[in-house]
Amino acid sequence: MELAHSLLLNEEALAQITEAKRPVFIFEWLRFLDKVLVAANKTDVKEKQKKLVEQLTGLISSSPGPPTRKLLAKNLAALYSIGDTFTVFQTLDKCNDIIRNKDDTAAYLPTKLAAVACVGAFYEKMGRMLGSAFPETVNNLLKSLKSAESQGRSEILMSLQKVLSGLGGAAASSHRDIYKNARSLLTDRSMAVRCAVAKCLLELQNEAVFMWTAELENIATLCFKALENSNYGVRVAVSKLLGTVMATALMPKQATVMRQNVKRATFDEVLELMATGFLRGGSGFLKSGGEMLKVGGSVNREVRVGVTQAYVVFVTTLGGQWLERSFATFLSHVLDLVSHPRATQTHVEAVYSRRCVSFILRATVGSLLGEKAQIAAAKEICQAIGKQMKAVEAVVNDTSGENKSGAADIAASQHVMVCALQELGSLVQSLNATASPLIQEASIGLLEIVTSVLLHPSMAARLAAAWCLRCVAVALPFQLTPFLDRCAERLNNLKTSPEAVSGYSFAMAALLGGVHQCPLGIPHAKGKMVVSIAEDLLRTAAQNSRLSLQRTQAGWLLLGALMTLGPSVVRYHLPKMLLLWRNVFPRSLKELEAEKARGDSFTWQVTLEGRAGALCAMRSFVAHCPELLTEDVIRKLMTPIECAMTMMSHIPSVIKAHGAHLKASAAMVRLRLYDILALLPPKTYEGSFNALLRELVAEFTLTDNSANTTTSLLRSLCHYDDSVLLGSWLQETDHKSIEDQLQPNSASGSGALEHDPSSIYLRIPAGEAVPGPLPLGVSVIDASVALFGVVFPHVSYKHRLQMLDHFAECVKQAKGVRQQAVQLNIFTAVLSALKGLAENKSTLGPEEVRKSALTLVMGALDNPNPILRCAAGEALGRMAQVVGEATFIARMAQYSFDKLKSARDVVSRTGHSLALGCLHRYVGGIGSGQHLKTSVSILLALAQDGTSPEVQTWSLHSLALIVDSSGPMYRGYVEPTLSLVLTLLLTVPPSHTEVHQCLGRCLGAIITTVGPELQGNGATISTIRSSCLVGCAITQDHSDSLVQAAAISCLQQLHMFAPRHVNLSSLVPSLCVHLCSSHLLLRRAAVACLRQLAQREAAEVCEYAMSLAKNAGDKESSSANVNPFAPGVSSRSDIHCRHQGVNITETGLEGLLFGMLDRETDRKLCSDIHDTLGHMLSSLAVEKLSHWLMLCKDVLAASSDMSTATLLSSGKDEESEKKDEMDDDTMFTTLGEEDKSKPFVAPRWATRVFAADCLCRIINLCENADQAHFDLAMARSAKLRNPTNDLLVLHLSDLIRMAFMAATDHSNQLRMAGLQALEDIIKKFASVPEPEFPGHVILEQYQANVGAALRPAFSQDTPSDIIAKACQVCSTWIGSGVVSDLNDLRRVHNLLVSSLDKVQAGKGSSSQLYRESATTMEKLAVLKAWAELIGVELLSVLHRLLLTWNPSSVQLLVTGVVQQIVRAAQDYLQEKRNTLNEDDMEKEACTVLGEGGDSGGLIPGKSLVFATMELLMFILVRHMPQLSTKVSDSPSHITTKTRLSEESARLVAATVTILSDLPSLCSPAGCMTVLPTILFLIARILKDTAIKSADNQVPPPVSAALQGIKNIVTLSMAKTEETQKQWTALIRSTLACILEYSQPEDSVPTPDEVSMLTAIALFLWSASSEIIGVQSLQNGCMNRFKNALNSCDPWVQAKCYQLLLSVFQHSNRALSTPYIHSLAPIVVEKLKAVERNRPASSIELLAVQEGVKVLETLVALGEEQNRVQLLALLVPTLISYLLDENSFASASSASKDLHEFALQNLMHIGPLYPHAFKTVMGAAPELKVRLETAVRASQASKAKAAARQPAPAIHSAPTIKLKTSFF
Repeated sequence: MELAHSLLLNEEALAQITEAKRPVFIFEWLRFLDKVLVAANKTDVKEKQKKLVEQLTGLISSSPGPPTRKLLAKNLAALYSIGDTFTVFQTLDKCNDIIRNKDDTAAYLPTKLAAVACVGAFYEKMGRMLGSAFPETVNNLLKSLKSAESQGRSEILMSLQKVLSGLGGAAASSHRDIYKNARSLLTDRSMAVRCAVAKCLLELQNEAVFMWTAELENIATLCFKALENSNYGVRVAVSKLLGTVMATALMPKQATVMRQNVKRATFDEVLELMATGFLRGGSGFLKSGGEMLKVGGSVNREVRVGVTQAYVVFVTTLGGQWLERSFATFLSHVLDLVSHPRATQTHVEAVYSRRCVSFILRATVGSLLGEKAQIAAAKEICQAIGKQMKAVEAVVNDTSGENKSGAADIAASQHVMVCALQELGSLVQSLNATASPLIQEASIGLLEIVTSVLLHPSMAARLAAAWCLRCVAVALPFQLTPFLDRCAERLNNLKTSPEAVSGYSFAMAALLGGVHQCPLGIPHAKGKMVVSIAEDLLRTAAQNSRLSLQRTQAGWLLLGALMTLGPSVVRYHLPKMLLLWRNVFPRSLKELEAEKARGDSFTWQVTLEGRAGALCAMRSFVAHCPELLTEDVIRKLMTPIECAMTMMSHIPSVIKAHGAHLKASAAMVRLRLYDILALLPPKTYEGSFNALLRELVAEFTLTDNSANTTTSLLRSLCHYDDSVLLGSWLQETDHKSIEDQLQPNSASGSGALEHDPSSIYLRIPAGEAVPGPLPLGVSVIDASVALFGVVFPHVSYKHRLQMLDHFAECVKQAKGVRQQAVQLNIFTAVLSALKGLAENKSTLGPEEVRKSALTLVMGALDNPNPILRCAAGEALGRMAQVVGEATFIARMAQYSFDKLKSARDVVSRTGHSLALGCLHRYVGGIGSGQHLKTSVSILLALAQDGTSPEVQTWSLHSLALIVDSSGPMYRGYVEPTLSLVLTLLLTVPPSHTEVHQCLGRCLGAIITTVGPELQGNGATISTIRSSCLVGCAITQDHSDSLVQAAAISCLQQLHMFAPRHVNLSSLVPSLCVHLCSSHLLLRRAAVACLRQLAQREAAEVCEYAMSLAKNAGDKESSSANVNPFAPGVSSRSDIHCRHQGVNITETGLEGLLFGMLDRETDRKLCSDIHDTLGHMLSSLAVEKLSHWLMLCKDVLAASSDMSTATLLSSGKDEESEKKDEMDDDTMFTTLGEEDKSKPFVAPRWATRVFAADCLCRIINLCENADQAHFDLAMARSAKLRNPTNDLLVLHLSDLIRMAFMAATDHSNQLRMAGLQALEDIIKKFASVPEPEFPGHVILEQYQANVGAALRPAFSQDTPSDIIAKACQVCSTWIGSGVVSDLNDLRRVHNLLVSSLDKVQAGKGSSSQLYRESATTMEKLAVLKAWAELIGVELLSVLHRLLLTWNPSSVQLLVTGVVQQIVRAAQDYLQEKRNTLNEDDMEKEACTVLGEGGDSGGLIPGKSLVFATMELLMFILVRHMPQLSTKVSDSPSHITTKTRLSEESARLVAATVTILSDLPSLCSPAGCMTVLPTILFLIARILKDTAIKSADNQVPPPVSAALQGIKNIVTLSMAKTEETQKQWTALIRSTLACILEYSQPEDSVPTPDEVSMLTAIALFLWSASSEIIGVQSLQNGCMNRFKNALNSCDPWVQAKCYQLLLSVFQHSNRALSTPYIHSLAPIVVEKLKAVERNRPASSIELLAVQEGVKVLETLVALGEEQNRVQLLALLVPTLISYLLDENSFASASSASKDLHEFALQNLMHIGPLYPHAFKTVMGAAPELKVRLETAVRASQASKAKAAARQPAPAIHSAPTIKLKTSFF
């Protein structure tokens, strides 16, 4: 291939390669020449020109293929325009001679076509220079046009188009000739020719005035004819011609009008002409318009769809401003179309016509008008609806019966209403919150007008009005709850009107269905309201037969809608619902039988509708509340469902008895039943499978259905990739919603709300604008097919076989059209079943089942209907997948191989070639490996069958499937496949677009197969790679958009595997051109590719895109539209932009992409644009800061156009603020730069939101890039050093302005984004100093602006989420320390105070509008804001307050407030930590949370902790002056311990509690900063307040201090690796401190030893690891315990024993062992001494009991081998407490209790350690005797007591229990 890269063709190299490879070599040379000629030196070119011309003209006669002739012509023309033009006429003559040649053999055709192409290229490039020769050339072309075949006709017409474009007005003399010859071909049988004529005439009408004057009607007639039996491409081309000519007729170009005196057409004339096409019948065009439109004869759908597109072209060409001016007239014309009887002859036709009118409105109003103009359009639509409704009301109220045509008028008006209301709904929804003026302006009366239609006599109109209300509520969620309430109220008031019951219930259901799109929801109570209304309707349905039907339907509709609110609401109403469901069906089979005989036709209709409604509500429940589906609930649901299944078999007899009009209601019951069963587990109804399957099979085989209805599911069940065979790629065009109606067998496009009202509350399928359920007849078949697929895998093999055989029989029985319908339905069902089997991983069944299935499928592979062949191929693949046996697969493959070898007809060759592809697709490379070779060789042969493009398409498609599924196994076939692909690309006529699309797919599949190998440099790989690149180049240059899209995805793959070899300098500009394509798939492909490129090479991509803008300078197309944000088609001169020039200006590709965001509605496309811009922003924004900020600013500037500030200000400001208010509002409304280049359509709100998000991203990117971005002094000096340095801080005023514009917009999403940006700006710039004014920060000058940006967010009707965000920004702003102007501080502070008032009053504006959780969110945000700032602010205010006024009562209130502030801060911090934990962040991030951060520094004035400590210290010193070092160090101070008063004690306790909470607000480092102070204070307070009292009560400060010590010592947050050392030191020193404070002293009042000992025990217990092994501390602690044990106060002893017990039981033996060794002997001694000195009081007894417990615990802790020694200490001690019988009587009660206690314990210990106990007792017989005596005495006294008192002593048992439980 490299040899082809030279200026002259390398003829030697060409001669040496094989014949087959020469065309590729030549094409590669021409490609090289095409690039090099433009860049080459003129003299070089002139030197070699003669030889070059020779070589190129020589190629004309070498039969070049289509791509080659295109390039050849382009190069020849370029050569002459760059070099000398001496021989150009000679070459032109040569071409003309070839064209004149009479040889019409196929072999000579390519040469002729090449000559035609060259002529066109010459004129296009050199135009008037060749003027003298042009009449002859044109005549020559026209002459050969007459005898040419279709390829020749297309090529000649394309050349004529180029001649016309090159010569412009200079060709006037030939215009009529060209017109006469071309127009007849507009109805050519070849679609490619029709397209070529349309394009040629489009070029002609630029100059030929007669076309849009005298010939205008004829042109219209011609176009209508051309649209008959047209394909999509023709419709696009012809509609473009028709629309443009009509627009030109109305507004001719200035220049042409000046030249000739022209009579212009009027608006009415033009519209009248268009309307005749829309309403036109078949051919046979009658003369007068009036006559033509008489009713009768069907309207041709293709014509209607084409004319619909032409309307859009017409308006688009005239532009947005024209539309704005003429909207009222245009609207009434378009709505008249749909009220014309011709447009609505049948229901389905009416639906189709409505779709078309909706499309016209959406495509014009939706994309050409800016938001302001859209609001104006919405007003016009409202007026139109109001006018219609008045007319309807007049007819309804006209009782005289004079208005004969009234009924017809109402019927027509419903369609007008549907179109108008749908467009109004779509407008409001796209405007979102910017639509609020529509609601707020009473003069418009939007709500009144829309709700009035809820009473329209026609259901379709009522549903459309309900849908429109849902759109308004979703766009403006604050209206949702009021709407619901209003509808509920009207429903109650108008209960006796059938229309009102129906209309208002529709509206309520629609609104409930919209709740899921409103994040803030609705109040819980609304669910209850809906249930009670629905119940009431169902209850009263039977009371009045005039209303029965409507009330029944309305009641169930509301309950179905309620279910969409989800389990949290439905849970409360479920029992009631289950009851309602049970009651609507008979309770038993007997009742069910009995009802057959009862009732008349009306009651049956109501019954069936009621049951259908109940099943529908059930389905909604199952779909929306899966969490509530317990087994019990499913069981309860199955009762009515089973009853419904049984009832199905009775229905035919009921219909027979009462009339066929019940059929629809019966079908509705079946539809609802199938729908709910498909959602339940099949196991739950397997008992009813037989009956159910009979119903399902009868349903889709049309057993009881005379209509030939087909399912709509077949396309969706076939594979997405097969769209090229089915034409279903039309689903992916901008015209999808109208093209749908032309698709065969799919019923798509006929969807309408009135087919199934329940869809008003369901979620809309993605990509649909309005729910469009299909007609009932189709829906019920669809549902049966879907359910069949669910049930089939659970059915026995026997039944499967029966059904499959039955299917074959059904197909055989049916004939003609009916057979096609039955077969389509059966196939869809079979596919659905096979898909179900595959999903369930189950198998098809034994041989006979497979055989039956195979016969069915194989038979359809030869069906003439392509969709059936496609389905059969798919079914075959799925069968192979579920059978999964090699032999079975081999059999299937072999069958197709044999067929393909023998068959000659197109049908079987296509069917069986697809079968091979599908087998490979589903069994994958490995399973079908052995058939790979045969399959590939057969398909490669079929692909070369030039006689049948269809065979080529199907075989190439299958080949692509095989390449895809074989993976690496295909590597051996890559070269032959690639060679075939190139050959075909170079020879197949471009008009066979499907073949080229499949070639593109094959190419892509090959690239993926070779994969990363493509980077290699070996000879083979290089050849493969260059072949791929040639293939891409050919497909890229094809005229069909789908082929170009395939080329782009091939290049994208290549770029992924071998980025070095993809030339971005040519790829990027071509992608940019495609961004303006009129074809959605091409725009999608271009953006997807740019997204991938921008990820790796954003800078290069932007640079190459800019080259387009630079190169466009000399072409006129560039001046078409200078603004990046205008839609692709907004002005006259711009009409061809989408196809020719491209709209790139100085804003570059990024500007173009921002502009696209405004026009595109396709989700995938928009998401890719967002990503692409995101990648570009990340890579480039920091370096090109001004450029990106300017982009965002230009987009956001649109916000200010809506003069938002005035609309949103909350009109209740105090007089004093009036003056300031004015400054705020006018601050940014005049945005300067009011130049003329402003786009007509300003960026829409969603694009502005994206721009605001980009702004935040830019700020973050700068933060990570360089500190100078946030330092004004550094930035200025950097700018001085190098003026190209661009730093963010220099753009601060722009940043603030942008945030202001966004934050004060109408759109809630934009306000949110603006507030976020504002917060980011404040956070990042708050501390940036102002170099010129030391001590000031740069944000100070923007105080007023920030205040103004925040105010609108606090108005009455602001949603909770925005208020929450605004509170956050307020707190950031006040807390930032920037605000110096008191007025500004006061204003922002007042905003927060107002929000706090609202929270405290509980009357938040939103509390009745939104779900409770939304209100809670608002409250939390307000409280959080208060916790964050004003926390510090508030503390300093409180501090100042105490300085001036400090009675204890005030101090107590202050500590209460402080505690609240600290709590709020704790909650907030905890929330933050939780969210971090949820996001699985590293724990480090969590630990840095809290004050002090990494460093531990607390900044006075900013730190909440510091401010709190300051305030608490102030309070403490008031009550305990000795705490202040200043006081304690003064000579006059004498340390005295005085008891605090009760009030002081409470205050000190409160301060200690708060102090101990403060560390939880700090980071670990922050803890280390504050803990020394806090611990010191707590220890001192403990020492000074722990004073012994007579009743041993603990004072509040002491218990607070002990609790505080516990909280702090157990604080996990503080113990991190970094702080471990400091923490340990802190703990040890605090313990040392407490030990020092607790030294025994003989002072008065006596210190409270117990409290100090408790503090010590807390340290031992909770901080063992920090203090183990510190000898001095250990000795100190032991001494304190020894002192307490030796205390003469029994209370101290008792408490000491309790604390010791906890120390001895500590899990860490290293801690407890030293204490046991040291203190246990003392305990034993103390207890032994009791025998001599028995307790005299209950406290002394308590001390002994606690001591014994300690000893018992030691026994339990001891190891088995030491158990005897330990018991030898315990048992004798206890026995020594026993009294003998004599002394028992006279002993004191405490002494007796000790005896009882010892005895009980001994009785407990004996069985616990039997072996050791025996050993001890055996060693000391006297102990045994003493114990036995005591036991006998105890038993005897019990027996005596029992004899004396037969009833058991009630009080004696508890005394011991009480005693024991007291411890």
